[in-house]
Amino acid sequence: MQYQRSSKLFAEAEKVIPGGVNSPVRAFKGVGGTPIFVKSAKGAYLFDEDNNKLIDYINSWGPMILGHAHEPVIKAITERAKLGTSFGMPTELETQIAELAVSMVPNIDKIRFVNSGTEACMSAIRLARGYTKKDKIIKFAGCYHGHSDSFLIQAGSGASTFGIPNSPGVTQGTAKDTLLAKYNNLENVRELFENNKNEIAAIIIEPVAGNMGCIPPQSGFLEGLRNLCDENGTLLIFDEVMTGFRLARGGAQELYGIRADIVCFGKVIGGGLPVGAFAARNEIMNFLAPLGPVYQAGTLSGNPLAMAAGLAMLTELNTDVEIFQRLDQKTAYLENGIRRVLSQNSVVYTVNRVGSMISVHFNETPVIDFETAKGGDNELFKQFFHGLLNEGIYIAPSAYETWFITDALSYHDLDFTINTIDKVSKKLL
Repeated sequence: MQYQRSSKLFAEAEKVIPGGVNSPVRAFKGVGGTPIFVKSAKGAYLFDEDNNKLIDYINSWGPMILGHAHEPVIKAITERAKLGTSFGMPTELETQIAELAVSMVPNIDKIRFVNSGTEACMSAIRLARGYTKKDKIIKFAGCYHGHSDSFLIQAGSGASTFGIPNSPGVTQGTAKDTLLAKYNNLENVRELFENNKNEIAAIIIEPVAGNMGCIPPQSGFLEGLRNLCDENGTLLIFDEVMTGFRLARGGAQELYGIRADIVCFGKVIGGGLPVGAFAARNEIMNFLAPLGPVYQAGTLSGNPLAMAAGLAMLTELNTDVEIFQRLDQKTAYLENGIRRVLSQNSVVYTVNRVGSMISVHFNETPVIDFETAKGGDNELFKQFFHGLLNEGIYIAPSAYETWFITDALSYHDLDFTINTIDKVSKKLL
């Protein structure tokens, strides 16, 4: 495939945008080459500025569960835009989507909408500190919760791709209140509690990690975190920006049967528009202003376009009783095909999958945390990425990202993908 126009557009962008992109992982630094500039998308496909058609396996990093330009979502946005795009005042839409979200997700009574997953996680931490009157938090190496200062401590994803897991600009004062734990290592978390008695406000975690590739929680890990939080008066925060409304109607809480104290959402809850949210039980959410002392605000929070798109998306996910089964079956089909062809071609690999999240790691050992994720063959991944791209398949341009499957993918698309991986993997040897 040819990418002359994308190359030209990237050169122009570099003159006026830092690195030519507005989010670092888009810059292809982890894989080399020139970023692809998208012109349009429909269903399971991207169409770039060079008129190439690509099967999309990132789906705007998760939210396009039903496919790009899904008709009910587009219609909802279009009709709502005719009435005005932003008011900075309450609308009925906000209550409607809040009622629907609360009905779908276990263990929440109230929800507040913000403008991104970063903002949701940042606000959840502030709320947890205000509620518990404690300062420290535990996060896990390789988990990414947005670019708020508290979270840029071994943050995985783009930070790892660039080799700067601790970002300049994060003060020592902020860093000292963020305790770093190892994912899937309960004993390590227990030691942090023992060494910081009565100081830890919250644990924040991706219940299924997606920013060091897809890494599932091992048996008993989430249950153990819940017990440690209960024993220490600490809140358990699930960052479900990726997993919420994707792995099940009620997200990872429903899938694993684990009760979180605060849940963060993004992406899906706005049908792909810029939006996020955080939710909890009444006694926690009532600590937020204007009811309580913890301040959080935003002029664009509850934006009517995002609320209309999100309501259309969640309504369909709530009423289509087979959607999550279909997503699981399609992703399992893809997983089985990938395993078959990589094994036939003697490629060293590990495939991790939970529901419609999946990733291929070029590791000899199981990938269970940040350290094992970093042990993968990144040079091999670069070849794999570009091999797929040249055949019309777009996966995340980083070895530290999960793939997201959309229901718009056909089995023909999946077979083409598996056959392409077979073709590309033969060249990796």
